[in-house]
Amino acid sequence: MTAIETITARFDVTGWDPAELTGIDGDWVGAVTMRKEYTAGLLGGSVAHFLSSGTEESRGYLAAERITGTLDDGRSGSFTVHHGALQHPDDDSAFGYIVPGTGTDDFAAFAGSARIVHDDRGAYFVFSIGE
Repeated sequence: MTAIETITARFDVTGWDPAELTGIDGDWVGAVTMRKEYTAGLLGGSVAHFLSSGTEESRGYLAAERITGTLDDGRSGSFTVHHGALQHPDDDSAFGYIVPGTGTDDFAAFAGSARIVHDDRGAYFVFSIGE
């Protein structure tokens, strides 16, 4: 049995650029290119392609995010995460996965779950490698 490694990675959103969805009529779905800076647990950055529909009060989102950085123990590389949720009060639908086979360098074998958590300091990822 493989041990599960937990990595907590705090981030700040540093870019939110609307993206055009060619061939889609109406305003039922929106897209942005999001950039994040990872500031604790993992130092680095990411680019995410983010799709959402609904309103600010109640929406669903899907994202594919490429994260590149260095862990506290010095390991470094990149990996891709797919994550999403229905975002409305009292909803626990959030999901996320590190896509197996997308890791590079020290992160080459990374696979497992990835969930975004919020606290009084903001949002952060909890990665469970090997789950």
